[in-house]
Order: sequence, then C-alpha cells, then structure tokens
Amino acid sequence: MGVLELFLQSSSSISLLGGLLVLLLVYLISSSSFSSKEDSKEPPGPKPFPLIGNLLQLDLKRLYNTLLKLSKTYGSVFTVYLGPQKVVVLAGYKTVKEALVNYADEFGERDPMLIMQEYNEGHGLIWANGDSWKEMRRFALTNLRDFGMGKKASEDKIIEECEHLIDVFKTFKGEAFDTTQSMNYAVSNIICSIVYGSRFEYDDPEFTSLVDQTNRYVQLVGSPSVQLYNMFPWIGKWFGGKKEIEAIFAFNKKQNLQLFSRLKETLNPQMCRGFVDAFLVRKQNLEESGIANSYFNERNLMQTVFNLFAAGTDTTATTLRWGLLFMAKNPKIQDQVQEELSREIGSRQVQVEDRKNLPFTDAVIHETQRLANIAPMAVPHKTSQDITFQGHFIKKGTTVFPLLTSVLYDESEWERPHSFYPAHFLDKDGKFVKRDAFMPFSAGRRICPGESLARTELFIFFTSLLQHFRFTPPPGVSEDELDLTPRVGFTLSPSLHKLCAVSCM
Repeated sequence: MGVLELFLQSSSSISLLGGLLVLLLVYLISSSSFSSKEDSKEPPGPKPFPLIGNLLQLDLKRLYNTLLKLSKTYGSVFTVYLGPQKVVVLAGYKTVKEALVNYADEFGERDPMLIMQEYNEGHGLIWANGDSWKEMRRFALTNLRDFGMGKKASEDKIIEECEHLIDVFKTFKGEAFDTTQSMNYAVSNIICSIVYGSRFEYDDPEFTSLVDQTNRYVQLVGSPSVQLYNMFPWIGKWFGGKKEIEAIFAFNKKQNLQLFSRLKETLNPQMCRGFVDAFLVRKQNLEESGIANSYFNERNLMQTVFNLFAAGTDTTATTLRWGLLFMAKNPKIQDQVQEELSREIGSRQVQVEDRKNLPFTDAVIHETQRLANIAPMAVPHKTSQDITFQGHFIKKGTTVFPLLTSVLYDESEWERPHSFYPAHFLDKDGKFVKRDAFMPFSAGRRICPGESLARTELFIFFTSLLQHFRFTPPPGVSEDELDLTPRVGFTLSPSLHKLCAVSCM
C-alpha cells in the first residue's frame, strides 16, 4: 500500500486532495533530506524523493515483500528511505548471520520506532538499549528459568493447558470454528503462570480483555497508518491507529496495576510465585539498602511485563494457528504426523523427551515456523558505531532491518523455499537434521529470550492437538481454497478462517 492509496482509504478528515497537496508542498519547499551525490561506499538503493524517500515505491502493507524484491536488484546490503529515515536492509542468510553474530556488538542496538519511544521511554526488554536493557534481560532470563522455562515444571504447565484447550476444541463437536481466541488464551496462560504466578480461566473478562487488546496492539503496530505516524507524526496523528494504540496502552497499564496491587498484598519474599514477585522483592531489597535509583523501578516492571506478555502470547499462538492451517491444507502430511504419533506414542501424553523419536513431526513443526515467517523483518536494529560491512560504510545510529524473510526463504539454502516441505529438515534416512538458515528467533545479542519456552510450547501443543483431532476445512471448502495470505500486522498471522477439529480419540 503506497502513501497515496492510504490517504484514499483513510476514514480521517484529511481528504485525498488535501493529502496530495501536502505531499506536493513538501516536495516543492523542503530542502532535500538526501545528498545529491551518495557516497559510493554507502550501500546502494533506489533513488529517494525529498522527505518522502522511497514511499511511492514501497507497499507498506507488505513491506517485507517489497524489500525482498529490492534485494534482487541492489544486493544483500542496500538502503531505502522510509520517509526521511534512512534504513539499511540486510538480506540473505549469510549476510544476516554475519551482521547479527559476527558483528553482534556493532549491529546489536535496538532502534525503537517513534510510537514505542513515546510509550516505553527506554524501559523494558524489546525496545530498550544500554545498561537498563542489559539489567532487565539478565534478570528476565534468570527468572524465566527459575519459574520453569526449560524445566519439567514448564512442561507440566503446558501439558495442563493443553488439556484445557482440547476441552474447548471438543465443545465444537467437529463443526467449523475460529481457533484464534482459544489458542491465544491457552498460550498466554503459559507466560501468565511464569510472570504472574498463576493461570486464568478462558472466561475471565480481565484476562480475555488483556489478551485480546494485546493481540490487537501487535496487529496495529505493523499497520500502514502507524508506520506513517512513525515517519511523519504531523500527518500520522490524523489516522486512527495511533489513538487506538494509546487506548490499548492505557488499558494494559490499568489492568497490570490492578494485578501488581493484588500480588503486592500477598507478597512473600521467601516464596516468589513468578516474575513480578521476584522483581518486587529485588526492588524492595535495593531500596532497603539505600539504592533508590536502580533500574528496578515501576516503569521497567510495567514495560518488561508487557513485553513478556505480548511476545509470549502472540508469536507462539500465531505459529500454532499456522501449523493447524497447514495441516488442513496438506492432509497427506497430516496423515504422516498422526501415523508417527500413533506408532511411537499411542494414546499417552507426549513428553518433550519424545521429540527424538518423532523426527517427521519435529520437521513439520520446524517447517511451519520457516514458512509462516511470522517476524519477516525482525525488530529494527541500529548500529552502535560506524562500521564498514561487506565493503559498505554504515554510520553509527543507522536503522537496520535484518530481513528474516530473506533468510527463511533463501533460495540458496532451501530446496523449495516457498512450499510447505518438511523434508527440508530430514535426511535421506528420515532422521531430523538442523539447518543453519533456520532463524525464526533471530540471532545474536537480540535473539528471542523465550526461544526454549516457545520450542517446548510448539512441540507439546502441536503434538497433543494432532493426537486428539483431525483438522479439515469447513464443509464446502476444499484444501486448495484455504487462504494462506497473512494478515497485516507487526507479525504475520493467518487471515481470518475457520477449521473443523474432528475428534480422533
């Protein structure tokens, strides 16, 4: 979606003519934001217009696709301008890995988009930098492990939640339904049990509202109107996305303050129930030691919890929904998964240790993550210093997009990059094989801190659901008619659809 099309479709008070006049006026009177002659050592790219940059050449609804196409012309390191903002794009497995792993410090800073800067103000995990980020990440990793991540306790919580989700699916008695909310609630309860110390019922309005609003936020952050606000606050503020995100932030803050208050009232420093308890105890201990200006403050608590909640809900739930959709789309592959589960596991509950005996099922889960490509541009990075990378000079503070879609679909790494092909992860003997270009969690300093938890969730949820149900399209819809076009958002989720979950146990 280009800028002009966005003006045309907007329900705001700005008319198309007004938008055109604004852009024309800017073009005529603004001084060029770009040098007339680019430094030959800087990454190449399409020629930008003053102020609006390359926006007329970009599809803001599918920006990752446009950037992937541009990489075919300009190479694995190139420049685009999102409005006045210069962005260096890294494309292809070898280039992305070299930048994020071999030059981890130089490319390891986060570049928070404007709307995130306004709300986070440098706090939390995802959008922060410097000592505050280091302290919060270290504390989060330690406590995620302490409260179950990668341990049997976490596996038991996931298995318990699977039982609740299976019960919900059974209530539809094989009729078509939308899996979105129930899947979101089940996955969210895993991070809730780690963060807050308890799960919630699926009909708890406080919980369901928090999950629904958070998932709406993830969708809005990647919308064209919010992207335009980040580039042009003076124009973007007229679009509805920013106001809706502000309302979600306010709602989220209110809900979490209520949760924090209840946890504080029953806090036992000798028996922490979850991440929030551990944070409150650390904050209290520091204050009692006379350290009042530490990073363990209310803002960091609020932002870190929101980051963990959003990331721990959306990504895994979205991947699982893609997995079920791929099974309905590819019934022969679903047959093979269920045959392997029946042969190796039978009717008993799958455990993480069973993964080694389920190579085809494991390959299907990995191929789901690869093809679903739910974080196609990762989260924006920023260079921490001047650097010459692959012969190109990149200035300190430059925004960098590691184009993960170009890694997961790299034609030099994958035999059938645009097809659902589990054999990508199997050798000639049918044994599971790791692939270096499998990078859905990103890499380097900013790799997803919840990777091990997500991997466990994906395995237990997917196998448990495939043990109990066969997933098919709704009556009257063929496999070929199932739409695999993703919805617009910060992450790529399936378009709205329904599936039938037919009991097979």
